Order: sequence, then structure tokens, then C-alpha cells
Amino acid sequence: MGRHSQSHIDDNLNAERARIIEELKNAQPGPHRDLLERKLRQLETASHVDGWLTSPGLQPPEE
Repeated sequence: MGRHSQSHIDDNLNAERARIIEELKNAQPGPHRDLLERKLRQLETASHVDGWLTSPGLQPPEE
């Protein structure tokens, strides 16, 4: 996967994250809000995994 594609993935994750955060500001407690919170956690996890997978390599532990 090239850098251009990676940037596109990052942009999509960030855009969806921002949209969900805005929707959560007005969401009432209940199943819909729970779903939005779950989607937000999934997006954050996906972003972390994406960062790990696209990192230049493993770094040695800091001592």
C-alpha cells in the first residue's frame, strides 16, 4: 500500500471520528449513543493498529 493510499485511510478515519464526536455531543443516553461510543472506540483502535502496521519498524524498549 502506497503512502497516498495510507493518507486516504488516515483522512477517512479522522473524518469519521470527527463526525461521530459531533453526533455524540447531541446524543441522548440510550442504544444509539452506546452504538456511537462503540464505533468511536473501534475507530480509535483502528487508528492505533494502522499506526503500528505502517511504522518503519519495531523500536527497542527504552531502558
